[in-house]
This record gives sequence, C-alpha cells and structure tokens, in this order.
Amino acid sequence: MGGQKFEYDESGSTFFYFVLSFLALILVPATFYYWPKKRKEDPAKLAERCQCPNCVSKQLIIEQSQPYKSVKNFFVKLAIVSGWVLLGFLAYKVSQFDYEMSNFDPYEILGLPPGATQAEIKKSYRKQSLVLHPDKETGDEKAFMRLTKAYQALTDDEARRNWEKYGNPDGPGAMSFGIALPSWIVEKENSVWVLGLYALVFMVALPTAVGTWWYRSIRFSGEQVLLDTTQMYFYFCHKTPSMPLKRALMILAASCEFDKRHNSEIIERITDNEEVPSLLRELPNLGEKNKEQPLCRPYSIKARAILHAHLSRMRLPPTTLEVDRRYIVSRCPDLIVELVNCVNQLIALAYARRIPRLPTIETIENCMKLSPMIVQGLWEYKSPLLQLPYITEDHLKYFTNRKKHIKSLLQLAQLPGEERRQLLRFLNDKQYDDLIKVLGNTPYIHFQVNTEVIDDENSTVVTAGAIVTVTVFLRRTNMKELFGDTTIKEKENIKEEEEGAGENAEKGENGKTEKKETFKRPVWMKQAKKQAPKKAKKAVASKQQAKPQAQPAAPATPAAPAPPADEKSQKKIKEPKKKDDDGEDSDVGSSDELGSHSSSEDESRDKSTGGDEDDDDQWEKFQKRLQKRERLEGRSKSSHPVHCPYFPQEKQEYWWCYICDRKSHTLLTAPAHVTALVDTHELQLRFTAPRWPGLYTLACCLRSDSYIGMDQQQDMKLDVKEAAAVPAEHPQWDLSDSDTDNNDQGGNESEFTTDDEVEED
Repeated sequence: MGGQKFEYDESGSTFFYFVLSFLALILVPATFYYWPKKRKEDPAKLAERCQCPNCVSKQLIIEQSQPYKSVKNFFVKLAIVSGWVLLGFLAYKVSQFDYEMSNFDPYEILGLPPGATQAEIKKSYRKQSLVLHPDKETGDEKAFMRLTKAYQALTDDEARRNWEKYGNPDGPGAMSFGIALPSWIVEKENSVWVLGLYALVFMVALPTAVGTWWYRSIRFSGEQVLLDTTQMYFYFCHKTPSMPLKRALMILAASCEFDKRHNSEIIERITDNEEVPSLLRELPNLGEKNKEQPLCRPYSIKARAILHAHLSRMRLPPTTLEVDRRYIVSRCPDLIVELVNCVNQLIALAYARRIPRLPTIETIENCMKLSPMIVQGLWEYKSPLLQLPYITEDHLKYFTNRKKHIKSLLQLAQLPGEERRQLLRFLNDKQYDDLIKVLGNTPYIHFQVNTEVIDDENSTVVTAGAIVTVTVFLRRTNMKELFGDTTIKEKENIKEEEEGAGENAEKGENGKTEKKETFKRPVWMKQAKKQAPKKAKKAVASKQQAKPQAQPAAPATPAAPAPPADEKSQKKIKEPKKKDDDGEDSDVGSSDELGSHSSSEDESRDKSTGGDEDDDDQWEKFQKRLQKRERLEGRSKSSHPVHCPYFPQEKQEYWWCYICDRKSHTLLTAPAHVTALVDTHELQLRFTAPRWPGLYTLACCLRSDSYIGMDQQQDMKLDVKEAAAVPAEHPQWDLSDSDTDNNDQGGNESEFTTDDEVEED
C-alpha cells in the first residue's frame, strides 16, 4: 500500500485549473455588466421627445459632460477581449494537459494489439525508435521516452505484471495531493519576492481599500447626503418649527455639499469675486446679511444666489457660474428628500415628547415644494403654464379672455382641439406639436382612498385609539386622454350615475364605452373580519370605560351636509360601492357604514370560530408578503421621465403621499415617497385614531416632486365611535383605581380637532 505525498505543481499544468476557474468567475459577470452597450431607444419614445431649443441644448450638455466616455469604452472592451483570449489559451493548455496525463497503455504506444509476442514487440520498438530517437532529424524526446517505457513494461515480466494489476509498470504508487501553485513559489531564492507581494496585497492594499471605503461610507446617510448636512437640517428645523418657503431655500443652499471643505468637486474661482457680487445686486430679498452660521458663509451665499437665479431663469456666465448652477441644481433633489425626512423625524420626536416644539405641517410641505420648483426652474407663485415649452411671461396674456381663464395644465388639456389651437395661435405648427407632446405626457393621477381598521373585529367601524389603515390606490394616466373630453366635473357626475345604476363603464373620446378598472375588496379583508384579535381591542375598551367622559360623545348620525359651495369636496369623499365575496353591496367609504353594524356579518363570524387559527396564519403570511413587496417596490427608482429643460440631468417623476389634519396643522403619517408609479401603485398609511369619539375631517395629500400644480388632496370623514365595554367574564382587563386616576390626570386633550369644536369656536 503506497503512502501519501503532498507536492507543488512542478510543470505548472495543474496551476492552469486554478487560474482558469478564477478568471472565468470574474470574466463572465464582468462581460455581462461592463461591456459597453448601445442603447437603442424606442422610436415611439423618440417621437414623443420634446425638440424645443432648451431640451436640445440640455441633451448636448449631457453628452458633452462625458468627454472620455468613448476612450473609457475602448479600454473596457480591450480588457474584456484580452481576458477572453487568455481564458481560451488556458482552456487549450488544460485540454493538452488532460491528453498528456491520460492512462498509460504500452500496447497503444507500440501500435500492437493486446497479447502480442515478444518478437512483435521488439520489431515495433526498433522500427519506431529509428524515427523517434532524439539523434534523428525526426526525433521526439518525449515520444521516445514513452516508447522506451512501453517497451520495458512489456519485455520485463515484473513490470508487465505490475501494469496488468495496478495499471502502472512501477507498481502501486503513493497517493499524491497536488497544490495548484507552481513550485517556484516555495523556492528559497524567490521567498523574499513572494513575501513582499503577500505583504503588499494583504497588509497594505486591502486594508487601505477597506479603510477608504469605510471612511467615505460613514460620512453619508442613506440618501447619499453628508451627515454634517443632516445635522444642520435637524438644527434649523428644530429652531424654526414654522418654516417659510424662502427660509427652507436658504437652509438648502447652506448644505455642506456646496462647501469645498466637505466636497472636493466644488470649484472656487478667482472670477467669483466679481461675478457673485454682481449677481447679488440683481437679486432682491436674498437675505445675504443674515448672521447665522453657516447661512452667512460665502459658499452658502453663492449657492443661494445661484438657486434664486435658477428659479428666476436668469442667464449666467456659461463657463463659470453656469457650470456651478448645473452641479448645485443636480444635487438638490436628494438633499430635499433628506430635508423632508429630517422634518418628519422631528415631528415623530415631538409626538414622543422628546422635543418641546412640534414642526407644523406647513414646514414639511414647504420643503416638498422646493423639489418641483428646482426641477422646473420656476417660483411657486408663477403660472404652471410656464412649464410648457415656448411659453414665456409675455404669452400668459393669451390664456386670459372673457370666456376662458386658463390657469393650470389640466384646464388647457380639457379644451377641445380647435379651441386649444386658437388659444396657442402665437406658435407655429412645429412649436405647437412639441407643446402638445409635453402636455400629453404630463401625468394625471387617479386618486382613491379606502379607510379601514384591518386588525379589528369590524373593519368598517373606527373606535377610539384604534389603528386606522388608509389604503391609497394611485393610477397614472397621461393628460392626452383628456384632450377634447368633457371636464373632470362632468366625468365625476357620469361616474356617480353609472355607479348608481350598477355599471362600471366610462365615456371615451370615440363615444364607445370602455371597461373601467375598479379596485375590488381583496379576499383577505373578509378573512380579517372573521379573525378575532380581541386582546388589544379589549384593553383599549377597558381604558375608555374606566375613564370619565371629559366631553360628550359624538352622535352616531353623520354630520350635516355641507353648503352647495362645497359640493365638489363632498363628491370626493364618496366612494364607489363594492361587492364582497358573498355578493353583498358594501359602501366602503360612507359614514353610514362607519356608524352601523351588520347583523349578518356577526352571525357569519360566530359560525367561523373553528377556522380562526387558519385565518391568523394566512393573515400573517399575507402581511409578510405585502411588506416584502413594498420593500422591493420601494427600491425601484424608475417611473416616467420628466420634461424639465432647466434641470441639468434626466429626472424621473416621484410623489409624496401622507395624511394630515389641516385644522390642527399636524402630520399624522410619515410621507411615503412613491418612486415606482408606472401604471398603478398601492400603499398603506397607518395612524392612531383620536382618543375621543367624534366626527373628524382629515386630508390625504399627494404631492409631486417634479411638476408644479399637480398636487391633490382628498378629504376623509372619520367617524370615531366609543370603544365597546369590556364583558364581565373577562375580569383580567379591569383597571385599578390608581390606573384610572393616572389616566384622568394625563392627556385629556386630543391631538385632533372635531367638526363640532370648530363650529363652537
């Protein structure tokens, strides 16, 4: 029995296996991800692209901003092709190595059949040795050595028996384990170089790379914003709970990303000493005399002046301040998202009573308003029509006449084609076509809200202290669908009449009826009614029962109808009737349903007590799948391109959605940043219902971060009922007198404002 032997690869052939596998592991994904690809744009999208002078110049600037792109692509292709050539060479060497290390067969080498006689073996050996001998012109040393070994294996009796028994003329050999490294690595004369290379790679290069990455990563937040900037946002938002728009713009311009000490990409020029003061003289109400740090620093004043010039659409020196404008404006959307998150976290801390002052809802909304202003290069008080190509301040007079007064893009899109062309008669045909392309691709969002208490026994009844889940359905369409159509108000009337008749159809441009997409109640909502998570419900109910009534409960009947002037807002509150799984009609959003109980549902709930555990498991699985889907959708940053010729980069349209109380100026839910609204999107917003029964009016808001005048708001009537009394058979939920006294001492005031309180004021 042979022993074991460890040895390095003497010939270097085994080393090819290691290099081949390692190179293939790197080369295949590198080719897939880094090979330069020519993007073939869709001809339909190219036809829809605006060809106004500002958009054309923007595309040229974007292409010129990467002057070394072609050289970089050439070297990337050269490196990838060289890697594949090396991979092919290694594969060839490995194939040759496999052929040379095949099984040793002496009969095959001598060209004889098995069982040949000694005379035939000697004759074949002499014949081939005359040709393969190294001294001959046709000699081959390796082939001659194999021939000699084969001849010895067949002429020597012991070698022949070893070959027949073990497959090796030398008998059983030692089991060798080869290390796929060439033997010169462990040679004494090369040890210094090998150790030096090892120290350079693993003790210098690798720690340096990891340390550099770590140092850079800890300086930024999740939105790739400097942590110093985030701390500055927290300080000023806490200092100014009610922040006006220009104050928010001033704080945005003081971001550390615009300071050369924090960002090496910032360029400071000698010409700034002349150009910046000249620009300041042209911009009134800039607030450059503010003494707060870092609002008074030169970089902050320069960035503020550039942003004001950008919003006023002023021309700047093309080689100096214009370059700075493109960089500063391109960084603003991410900074605004971080600013909104900071205000939202301060509001959460104020609710937790960790900070004394609560930022108002106007503060966070003013921060949101900065994004569409900067993307469109337009002040908020300017006309939204200036977002269209070729429209200037001088052309706004054409949109105001005795018959029509067009103030928004939606009103312009609703006009009939002939009337719209007559209104835009100052444009030629090419300019008019570009304007219609931009107007037609402008988003129009269908906004639907559904309010439920999912984890409660009766999801349609909102009790005091319950967790209210507001499901928001967003469906995006283009304004081209409104060209020549009836107005939105007439569409809503048609929609209500068709819903009253039990039809789901909508009038189209060609007069035909089309199936309208409706949002049906999912099956899991029916299951949520069957399950009985009573523990939390009873705890809240017992607290409400033990607490003395500090104010009278609101009546169960719905509030009185609003005056005729508010008829439009009342229509938005109405929700279409839907059918449950059993086929019963249910008005999801009406106040009648919120104030009534269904006896049939109670009976069916009593019959289904045997399947509560299964429903709980299904509910938990569904929640996990829903949260996973929301996380995956949140990572997507692709929706629809925005027409923004004054923004230096390509921009995708995003949205903010949140719920607030306008009467108390408070934010109820964290703003959800919707970044993947391609066609439809569904999101859930949760908040705690008021602690006191009553009728509350809340607002669900949708704000665009790319367009001015695209914001929507839908009022929600929340009829909060008193929590049910605790049954006598559950004494473990009874509260002691001390707990009742503690509840009486703290927090009798509600963070919401009811409609009755407003009327009394």
